[in-house]
Amino acid sequence: MNIETVTTQPFSDQKPGTSGLRKLVTAFEQPHYLENFIQSTFDSLENYQGQTLVLGGDGRYYNRQAIQTILKMAAANGVGRVKVGQGGILSTPATSCVIRQSGAFGGIILSASHNPGGPDGDFGVKYNISNGGPAPEKVTEAIFARSKVIDHYKIVMAPDIDLDTLGESQIGEMVVEVINSVADYAKLMESLFDFDRIHQLLTGSFRMCMDSMHAVTGPYAHAIFEQRLGAPAGTVQNGIPLEDFGGGHPDPNLVYAHDLVEVLFGENAPDFGAASDGDGDRNMILGRKFFVTPSDSLAVLAANATLVPGYREGLAGIARSMPTSQAADRVAAKLGIPCYETPTGWKFFGNLLDANQATICGEESFGTSSNHIREKDGLWAVLFWLNILAVKQQSVEELMQDHWKTYGRNYYSRYDYEGVESDRANTLVANLHAQLPTLKGKKFGDRKVEFSDDFSYTDPIDGSISQNQGVRIGFTDGSRIVFRLSGTGTQGATLRVYLEQYEADPTKHHLDPQEALADLIAIAEEVAQIRTLTGMEKPTVIT
Repeated sequence: MNIETVTTQPFSDQKPGTSGLRKLVTAFEQPHYLENFIQSTFDSLENYQGQTLVLGGDGRYYNRQAIQTILKMAAANGVGRVKVGQGGILSTPATSCVIRQSGAFGGIILSASHNPGGPDGDFGVKYNISNGGPAPEKVTEAIFARSKVIDHYKIVMAPDIDLDTLGESQIGEMVVEVINSVADYAKLMESLFDFDRIHQLLTGSFRMCMDSMHAVTGPYAHAIFEQRLGAPAGTVQNGIPLEDFGGGHPDPNLVYAHDLVEVLFGENAPDFGAASDGDGDRNMILGRKFFVTPSDSLAVLAANATLVPGYREGLAGIARSMPTSQAADRVAAKLGIPCYETPTGWKFFGNLLDANQATICGEESFGTSSNHIREKDGLWAVLFWLNILAVKQQSVEELMQDHWKTYGRNYYSRYDYEGVESDRANTLVANLHAQLPTLKGKKFGDRKVEFSDDFSYTDPIDGSISQNQGVRIGFTDGSRIVFRLSGTGTQGATLRVYLEQYEADPTKHHLDPQEALADLIAIAEEVAQIRTLTGMEKPTVIT
């Protein structure tokens, strides 16, 4: 085996965020950039030699080239076997599934999730640990620390591997196994859900539309919905993964999944619509002319979990990210189970799931999943909804209205201001911090501030502390505003503003959220001076 040791110099910008290292493709194409980060990852791990790694990505531009590089570096660093998805394709939830089912040491996922792709788009690398979940902060901090001093990396000089043919080959002493990208994941889904009942639903008068946004879930959706569950051909749209996602933005929300929104809000709309994102871990749920917020989706799945075979015995608990609405808290209270509030980032759910303290988890950013893997799972959420609808024989809107009658409605909206100049965004947050000590007791119209803080989380399992996770302003009536800078973009900063108000009165459950939240929106502008400090007249995206 011809191992070459290559001299290199550190890059200063390789700090992983909540979901790994995300940069423009052009950054990763710099000489040594990808190699430095991969070697820093190997250098930060212990006892992986001879072990199995799982490798794959969402098919975006640079995916195949990166896989070839990583395979040769894995061989040079003593990895025993790499399971790689056919064609380099492996969704994030499927990667977690394969890591767990094969007892792998860990995995490397190549994706920038819901960010745009193509030569001028984004790319990302994320390391997942043996439970199938994203690396915890202690691991990502070690990777970053190593990246700041790295002076060499190791790589095998060998021909590229055929990624399109199933089977085994070798790079030196390391076995490369090209696996069916869909099979293990589809088998896991069939073990959780009543496929026979969903099949009856999809082969009757019920119609659905699944938009894979030319991203990774296309092959999974075709195999599961159209082939296994009997949905008509054409049920899955934009189902072929493309390196640039067809020129679209693979983010399943009302703005970027406009093809699906037009279908579901158009004439002769189907009964059910869903979309997933670049790497398959997010979902959007729609009924006929009806949008389900991710926060409400989490609450509905939890409230109806025992209708689904895999959750028939009930839930140990629910976990949600702090900015996610408190609708799930009301379900947990009624079920008599705990509801945990964590920082944003799926890695914070891992300890709760591993300790069996929570069964279902969700984030307002269109991510929901359970203890079956350790990642968000878009198609799992779609199947969960279909299973519930098949049992209850209701429309999406009827199901939601019944839920609100039982639990009340948490009116909720998120405003995204994308690409804000970093200095402007940091000034806005600094100004908010300066106001925090003075806000308690202050009145804004009819609302009185009960608390104001920057969210801090102490992990109930390992005692680790995560601070500065988002500025919160809570009011005495239970409504709240949250401000947070997102770590998922690659240029500038994204300011997210979250607005929530609870309404118990069923006669007031029909309002447009923007109408119901109008005074909170005005308070957020007054407190944060968003227009002045961002230079933006309106949000980029409202959900």
